[in-house]
Amino acid sequence: MTESTITNKTFDEIKIGDTASITKTLDRNDVEKFAALSGDMDPCYLDEGFAGKHNSGKLIAPSMWSGLLTSALLGSELPGPGTQYVSQSLDFIKRIASGDTITLTMKVASKEDETGKVDFDCVCVNGEGETVMTGAASVIAPREKISVERTEGPEIIVKTFNKYENFVQKCSVLDSPLTAVAHPCDESSLTAAVEAWKEDLIVPVLVGPVEKIIKIAKEHGLDISGLRVVDAPHSHASAAEAVRLVREGECEALMKGSLHTDELIAEVVKSDTGLRTERRISHAFVMDVPTYPKTLIISDAAINIYPDLDEKADICRNAIELAQMMGVPEPKVAILSAVETVTPKIQSTLDAAALCKMADRGQIKGGILDGPLAFDNAISRQAADIKGIKSEVAGDADIMIVPDLEAGNMLAKQLTYMARAESAGVVLGARVPIVLTSRSDSLRSKLASCAIVALMVHARKPIKS
Repeated sequence: MTESTITNKTFDEIKIGDTASITKTLDRNDVEKFAALSGDMDPCYLDEGFAGKHNSGKLIAPSMWSGLLTSALLGSELPGPGTQYVSQSLDFIKRIASGDTITLTMKVASKEDETGKVDFDCVCVNGEGETVMTGAASVIAPREKISVERTEGPEIIVKTFNKYENFVQKCSVLDSPLTAVAHPCDESSLTAAVEAWKEDLIVPVLVGPVEKIIKIAKEHGLDISGLRVVDAPHSHASAAEAVRLVREGECEALMKGSLHTDELIAEVVKSDTGLRTERRISHAFVMDVPTYPKTLIISDAAINIYPDLDEKADICRNAIELAQMMGVPEPKVAILSAVETVTPKIQSTLDAAALCKMADRGQIKGGILDGPLAFDNAISRQAADIKGIKSEVAGDADIMIVPDLEAGNMLAKQLTYMARAESAGVVLGARVPIVLTSRSDSLRSKLASCAIVALMVHARKPIKS
């Protein structure tokens, strides 16, 4: 038979003393898959900080992981397809750590002709030859010869979100900023504000129709008795009043409620009563992508539709400052286009080249810029190497500057709905940071947005001598 098929051993073909083995190196992905399927979330398996204190610095595996190898061997090799599992008894002798190479060997101990039962002895050893598990298993072996095509198992994507928790944890030792929440007049926006308050991320000041806000809170069991509520008759008035509270120093940050983004931003950008600075206002998605090793900032995908070179320069400056406030001292900035070569027919490649030269001349500071870069070589070192791109940014970007709002919005939503990413949203370049999320965003995303804004407020405060 070829390697493309799996063929079983029937009861009659199995002999006492027959053996089969499987070797596998345990990695974090295996542990996360086990946790996702079993619900076993012991921090010994998943939290490197916890493991550093309690497990000699190494993540360990659930002991039952070696039991999965037993099942795999019985079902795919000896006896193979058609096997009926009867019982299993395992003794776990030594812990398995992430990175260990484990070999499981199963040996036929006895057979029962009448029932078709086959008993196996099991032993697992690590790469040093130490026994980590022993045991026994019993199956009903197939009587019929079966040969099936070997197929790859279903892909399991473990949605491991842990990047946002770092921001929330940092906020635990900071003062929560007073945040004007403009028109929190639906369950989603009011819940986000209240939960962010409970998590000590912000102290919301609710701005909108008082009776409506109180009614929504009662309907959904939200306790707002400890919060200030500022009356405003409708969404336009809510936006104006929330901006006024910030402009006059009563609040340190701003948060969008259930009103439309345009309503809030229109008040923010007013020259006489808004929150504008000399810097162009821009939006940033702070994305937690399960398949990318670090937090990824995408800008601008919500405010500037077709930014010119000057506007893109400010978008870069805003994003770099955001990354620094989030704890990245010198963020790597990928200026995206469809190609990685400067092409006069594609304006975004010209803008990318100009932005990089502006960085070289000190007009854009604090980050390492490179572009134009196509998306593949911005996030994949392998793709960049294949194309011969030598770059500090390629394959390791912290920030992606997109050509225009359409490209950025589609990129962010593709990551959200196809790569199972989550996205926090903030507005940059105003006098204060602004939480700007979508009604469809998860509560986790909204809390992350509040945490990031809280970090920004804290970073802007003068250092006390």
